[in-house]
Amino acid sequence: MSKARRKRQYWLMKSEPDVYSIDDLERAGQGEWEGVRNYQARNMMRDEMAIGDLVLFYHSNAKPPGVAGVARIAAEAYPDHHAFDPDSNYYDPKSDPDNPRWVMVDVAFVEKLPEFVSLETLKDEASGPLEGMLVVRRGQRLSIQPVDKAHFVRVLQLGKAKTRVR
Repeated sequence: MSKARRKRQYWLMKSEPDVYSIDDLERAGQGEWEGVRNYQARNMMRDEMAIGDLVLFYHSNAKPPGVAGVARIAAEAYPDHHAFDPDSNYYDPKSDPDNPRWVMVDVAFVEKLPEFVSLETLKDEASGPLEGMLVVRRGQRLSIQPVDKAHFVRVLQLGKAKTRVR
């Protein structure tokens, strides 16, 4: 099944707010999600993400960490050109432009949550509505994670989001 004809998927994508925050995405409107250097996360971006998928924008390495907003996949995976730039923090000398090792997607701003949903709040619901959500599992550090639709909807409710999922 082609990505364009499959059901919408839902994701959680982590970014450090001092590097790229929901406010930065709001100002830009759309931006590159570059610098992913984990093969599992890369494979999800490359093989599973499609235009229109919705994203929980998660501020990691913050006090407190948690979901700050909602974004949407605006462009499917394409080569991460930062991997070829020796001056980039994301440079990878083993990545070849003819056979790129790393990819990125574009994300578009949807909404900043009226109420930030902290990791602590997510964990408080882990034995109920958010049971099984990857981000609340001990040791789960992956920067890109799939999210069940029911979990996505619950996080939107907790954040008092205007965004609605059909």
